[in-house]
Amino acid sequence: MAETKVAAYICKGCGLGERLDTDALVKIAQKDGKVPMAKTHDFLCSADGVAMIRNDVANEGVTHIMIGACSRRAKTEAFHFPENAVARANLREGVVWIRPDTEEARETTQDMAEDYIRMGCAEVKAMAAPGGNPNTGSSKTLLVVGGGVTGMTTAIEASKTGYPVVLVEKTGALGGMAGQLWKRMPVHEPFKSPADTGVADLAAQVMGDSNIKVYLNATIAKTDGAPGRFVVQIATESGATHTEDIGAIVQASGFTTYDMNKLPELGGGKSPNVVDQLGLEALAKAAAAGDGVIRRPSDNQPVKSVVFVQCAGQRDPSGTHLAYCSGFCCNASIKQAMYFKDANPSVDTTIIYTDLRTPGNGEDFYRSAQEKGVIFTKGKVSGVQPGSNGSTVSFHDLILDDANATIADVDLVVLATGQVPNSGVDIFAVPKEGEGEPEVKPISILNLNYRQGTDVPQLKQGFTDSHFICFPYETRRTGIYTAGPVRRPMDIAQAREDATGAALKAIQALENAELGRAAHPRSGDLSFPKVRLEGCTQCKRCTVECPFGAIDEDEKRFPVFNESRCRRCGTCMGACPVRVISFENYSVNTVGAQVKAVDIPDEFSEKPRILILACENDAYPALDMAAMNRNEYSAFVRVIPIRCLGSVNTIWVTDALNAGYDGVMMMGCKSGDEYQCHFVKGSELGRVRMSKIDDTLKTLNLETERVRDLEVAITDIERVPEMINKYVEELVAIGPSPFKGF
Repeated sequence: MAETKVAAYICKGCGLGERLDTDALVKIAQKDGKVPMAKTHDFLCSADGVAMIRNDVANEGVTHIMIGACSRRAKTEAFHFPENAVARANLREGVVWIRPDTEEARETTQDMAEDYIRMGCAEVKAMAAPGGNPNTGSSKTLLVVGGGVTGMTTAIEASKTGYPVVLVEKTGALGGMAGQLWKRMPVHEPFKSPADTGVADLAAQVMGDSNIKVYLNATIAKTDGAPGRFVVQIATESGATHTEDIGAIVQASGFTTYDMNKLPELGGGKSPNVVDQLGLEALAKAAAAGDGVIRRPSDNQPVKSVVFVQCAGQRDPSGTHLAYCSGFCCNASIKQAMYFKDANPSVDTTIIYTDLRTPGNGEDFYRSAQEKGVIFTKGKVSGVQPGSNGSTVSFHDLILDDANATIADVDLVVLATGQVPNSGVDIFAVPKEGEGEPEVKPISILNLNYRQGTDVPQLKQGFTDSHFICFPYETRRTGIYTAGPVRRPMDIAQAREDATGAALKAIQALENAELGRAAHPRSGDLSFPKVRLEGCTQCKRCTVECPFGAIDEDEKRFPVFNESRCRRCGTCMGACPVRVISFENYSVNTVGAQVKAVDIPDEFSEKPRILILACENDAYPALDMAAMNRNEYSAFVRVIPIRCLGSVNTIWVTDALNAGYDGVMMMGCKSGDEYQCHFVKGSELGRVRMSKIDDTLKTLNLETERVRDLEVAITDIERVPEMINKYVEELVAIGPSPFKGF
């Protein structure tokens, strides 16, 4: 093992040299930081500055680098030294940009900078250079589950980039729901009329591509392993089982339409002349194969009047039906209304809607339908009563405010019932209390060998869970992505775009897996968790709390880390009560050393010290952007970026309070059903742990106000400085910590 040699490099650029005494910072690094080599440079991120560091690494044997310059979120390419342990002291965004350039503020500004240098030196000495995950996988094959438009597009796009694909479709033909359509909404100018679905062309491309292996009438019997080394068993109709080595997976299992039989008040299941949108597509395809006339199912007579009922069983606030809008239904009804008008302009065609949603070029499509004579009525349908001469549609006319409006003798009623995801769970099959078992057991799509379940987790609506703002394709199962209507409601054009994005993310995952890197959100991170088993108490908290199913147990109940599944959030580290889990470059020690490195003024100095543990994904960027806007906040705070609130170990808070800090602020993402945590449950778990800190405060005879937990979003650029300044005022009013000087 090479001898550890630490060097500190302090930048004078971006105004640092004018605002700070950088020579004093060099002395702080050498004396307090105990760093033998410390240098300054006019522009450390310049080619000359980076060359200076590289020269010291090559010729002076420097192994650990502390850079005092800009935020760790800036200049990541310039300060990329993968063979070295690297720490960053944030002097620009963290100090000079958030402090006024006045003589009165000079002392406290310098104090901040000196503390950040101490903290950076302490951190880097507690680190090691990440060596990468040794348990890598090398499979470059992509598995696509689902042979609809989304799945076929995913397979084609991945194959175009040179990656082999295995596509599994549960039916005997490719096409999925789109294969049951007669036409689709147009995606090219002039956006006037329904267009060909393109399904046959996609299927031909897939079947003609030697790089794509297709299994029809097949399902996934078992999925084991991790990114780069999944082992997938595929069960076929013949009873045979085929095993494939897979690098990454895209689930494109599509959707089914909401069961209109659950809408008897709208005529669902009461008459063959009340159909859903998919039922009308079948009638249209039959007409196209015959004389072109769409006929009533009941007596095969030509349809002379048709009413489309929008939002049938959708946007239901009661939760009895679908709570959401499926997005595509308005355009789909417009398209289907044109089926009638294009064949026979005299057909009486009415669309009753509450809100018409046709974004983008859908507006041109809607105008074209108006020109063709389709009638659009804003109203809320209250009932459909089938009769011998046709159905009567009752509705509240919202334009005329007529609650008793009706349309009588309607030949055909079409219900826009919306999309229900094929995600491996039926949200309506869960029995209410006291009702016993559901009638239909959900069928697993992936049959994952995970302790957390056989499928990727779902939201309460049944759609597969993902961080919908930052990581829309990622699921909680690393290397497994979802695309198309199983992820959220969408039309064909959106599904194809979604498929391309998922294919690219899956490719990124399998490439990172081979290199031992994390997939996301810490993409490229070479660290991975290590555990000292001799200190493990087998409490199982790490295995239970890991949001991504990356930790199992051996026969002795010790944790077994599946590093390729790990997202490097550190939630396991925060969960461990005996602190035996760590990463090379992030551990209880790296943060704890920073906490202890701060110079704590005595109780007479009137300089409180507040520790901020800030989530690196939201809170820390918000602080950086506040600095870019020159939003000032108190010089009494010291900020330590953490991977996630879930990684916070209570020992950091206890150590800070024992050391004389006057307060601790923890800034994490929003938790709950509408979570914004990049690590799903991290902030929630962190808050559960921190909720018990009051007991520690009482034991220390400290006020509970000295620890504050805050939800911070990346957009809180104005709010975060205000929160900090307000909290500092509160702590000043409470008074200094009684532990100062001990």
